[in-house]
Amino acid sequence: MNIFVANFDEDTTEDELEDLFPKFGSVQNVKIWIDWDSGKSKGFGFVEMPDESDAERAIEKLNWKRWRGLQLKVSKARDQSR
Repeated sequence: MNIFVANFDEDTTEDELEDLFPKFGSVQNVKIWIDWDSGKSKGFGFVEMPDESDAERAIEKLNWKRWRGLQLKVSKARDQSR
């Protein structure tokens, strides 16, 4: 399952974001969207977890969790293939 994660600071790295998820299950991929001009994070990205029940548990536990001074927004990513 692809998970949308938002509202983290611009200095967050993919490794730091990935470190939030292993306690819920295996992480397959992490991608943070970067601003081309500044080279810094746009404050959102995606975490892919192969097991859907692990991903749902991660969403439940991490949504609205305070991390590095900000409240994360974590949800199932919308399908963009429409």
